[in-house]
Amino acid sequence: MKIETKCLHEGYVRGNGDPATLPIVQSTTYVFDSTQHIADLFDMPTECMYSRFANPTVDAVEKKIAALEGGVGAMCTTSGQAASLLSVLNLTKAGESIIAVSSLYGGTINLFAFTLKKLGIECIFVDPEADDAALEAAVKPNTRLVFGETLANPALNVFDIERFAAFAHKHKIPLIVDNTFPTPILCRPFEWGADIVVHSTTKYMDGHALQGGGVIVDSGNFDWTNGNFPDFTEPDESYHGVIYTKEFGKMAYIIKARMQLMRDLGCYPAAHSAFLLNLGLETLAVRMERYCRNGEQVAAFLASCEDVERVSYPGLEGDPYHERAKKYLPNGTAGVISFVIKGGRERATKFMDALQLASREVHVADIRTCVLHPASMTHRQLTDEQLVAAGIDAGMIRLSVGLENVDDILDDIRQAFEASR
Repeated sequence: MKIETKCLHEGYVRGNGDPATLPIVQSTTYVFDSTQHIADLFDMPTECMYSRFANPTVDAVEKKIAALEGGVGAMCTTSGQAASLLSVLNLTKAGESIIAVSSLYGGTINLFAFTLKKLGIECIFVDPEADDAALEAAVKPNTRLVFGETLANPALNVFDIERFAAFAHKHKIPLIVDNTFPTPILCRPFEWGADIVVHSTTKYMDGHALQGGGVIVDSGNFDWTNGNFPDFTEPDESYHGVIYTKEFGKMAYIIKARMQLMRDLGCYPAAHSAFLLNLGLETLAVRMERYCRNGEQVAAFLASCEDVERVSYPGLEGDPYHERAKKYLPNGTAGVISFVIKGGRERATKFMDALQLASREVHVADIRTCVLHPASMTHRQLTDEQLVAAGIDAGMIRLSVGLENVDDILDDIRQAFEASR
């Protein structure tokens, strides 16, 4: 099936007389015909045992997302942050190190730089455009993974997946890629060498601001037996001595994440949340096409405005990442645009307050157009000088273009420019 068809037909398999749409299995527990049946499931977890780590509704959504990304398996979580955290914890322990590009989503940077540090895991940040020497200097004997973001939030630089995959594999470690903004409709990182993909499903996958969630997808391609990952090749005493690579083969990574980390941490989404996410996934291909077309027109308009100093949108010709976007994102670069308005913080605030159609909110990648001003909101505590040091201009606005008629979006921007002069 083509990916548009997979959005509708993968995951939930209907049998004779079954519901036509994915049902919500609202239960924490499941009944079995014998004690041995349950014991067998702890050897080979092929059925749902307990909803702290597996539920039939969530399972169907996991299967759909795995199919969309081209992976062997997936595991949903309660947030994108949880997905990023578990994707790393599944490979590391105290005393080990990871490499991440510095252009990640701010919440991920905080997670890696501060929270992981408290757990004894070091994160070395590298410039996404660093030369080979700088990348090699970041590698240590205890480095366990490389982490990047396909389309960075809010910098909107395009990650060179193929290059970083080759770099990671040279050192026998996997590449994890956050593919939230492109979704598998616009980019499938596994096709460029990535090993693990994570998403905040709260964003485009959901699209309707209805549920917070995340997902980890396993490509099944990485060789966990290369000597760097003994937790995969030696008995897990917390799980009756199972050897993940021996028992589960290509699904070793995602099974370990579920039966070890999700079992212990329990950050698994509710069935109703997965049901809502599935509704978003069913229209994902159609929505992403509209986001891209609206985004392209709005970005082009902003680039032509005398009120704007700079526009960041890889879909624009002349953008520093345009050529790379043509390689990794040939069908579009989604609907998020970062631009710097002339007049700094004060003008940016006036502009945003003057918007009538677009919502001012701490969200992105919604069906409705929304805006956020980092200097006044997420980075409010910083001075203008500190904002510049952090790569955030006081006049920067993150605009997430929705599915409205693009003429209405443009009219709203025009009148807000006029009102803020």
